[in-house]
Amino acid sequence: MTSEDRTVSKVDLAYEVIRRRILDGEYTPGYRLVLGTLAKELGVSAVPVREAVRRLEAEGHVEVVRNVGATVRMLDPAQYRWTVETLAVVEGAATGLAAAHLGGAALAEAREINDAMRAGLDDLDPVRHSRLNQRFHHVLSAPCPNPQLRDLVERGWAQVSTLRTSVFSFIPERARRSVAEHDALLDLIAGGAPAAEIDAAARAHRLATLDAVLRSRAAAPEGPA
Repeated sequence: MTSEDRTVSKVDLAYEVIRRRILDGEYTPGYRLVLGTLAKELGVSAVPVREAVRRLEAEGHVEVVRNVGATVRMLDPAQYRWTVETLAVVEGAATGLAAAHLGGAALAEAREINDAMRAGLDDLDPVRHSRLNQRFHHVLSAPCPNPQLRDLVERGWAQVSTLRTSVFSFIPERARRSVAEHDALLDLIAGGAPAAEIDAAARAHRLATLDAVLRSRAAAPEGPA
């Protein structure tokens, strides 16, 4: 391995660590990335960390400001709204179409995930809750017979993750209502409701979270930290 290959490997290491911490919500919007501290933690020089930050800046995860340094990019309300509105449409459609193909085991799995979310409400871990939430919705939409629709849902989730939507960290009150809406959605599916009704419920559920985020942003102009 050449010295250049080793440098690239170190850049990849730094990139993956920082990116994962951002997407998992460990590094929240506005969090300052101290290159020297990260380099020491990862056992590398500041050079690969700096290059990793440049990559993350190009992807929209990080913002670099002169005389300030690198910080995790704040939530862009307009971009977030457009992304989640689109996701609500495609995810609702996928969930509605998937319902007829959702077996008993998958429905039971979704209920177990939602029960786990409910059990954590009193001592909320926002990152864990967000992960369970995505698993829940994946179980419900995965049997959708339209592969292009499934692909659009996956892309939507990826875009939402890029926008750092561990929203329960700054609107924890939404978590309890979200679990109740999951219960209602599961009851519709278990009861054999029409696909259009399930679609509408899934879409309304996603849009309710969007509304809660935007209202929170309006009440706190500085944005979630």
